Formats: sequence, structure tokens, C-alpha cells
Amino acid sequence: MKPSIKGQRLIAAFLFGCLVFNYPILALFNQDGTVYGIPALFVYIFGIWLLLIVVMMIIIEMPD
Repeated sequence: MKPSIKGQRLIAAFLFGCLVFNYPILALFNQDGTVYGIPALFVYIFGIWLLLIVVMMIIIEMPD
């Protein structure tokens, strides 16, 4: 049984998520700066979270 390309892409998205939510990257955004009054760390976390959801949605909806 041949593994699906969708599965491989979802695994790659998962690994990307693990990378961007890990300590060294998060430490870059853990500063006193704000974006429209919202701390930069919160903007980063929720922005990347939204990006990952959209990427996974696109991967799942793509035809094989």
C-alpha cells in the first residue's frame, strides 16, 4: 500500500508546527513589543496557529 501524498504533507505541516512552537523561535517574540496593543508573542502564536489551520485545510481539500 502506497502512502498518500496528503499524509506526507500533513506530517510536514505538523513538523513545521513543532519547529515554530519550540523554545528558540518563541524566545525571539517574547519581548515587550506590541502590535496594535497586543503583545508580540500572542500575535505570533495565534498567527502561526491560524496559518497552520489554513495550510492543513488546503492540504485536505486538494484532490489526490
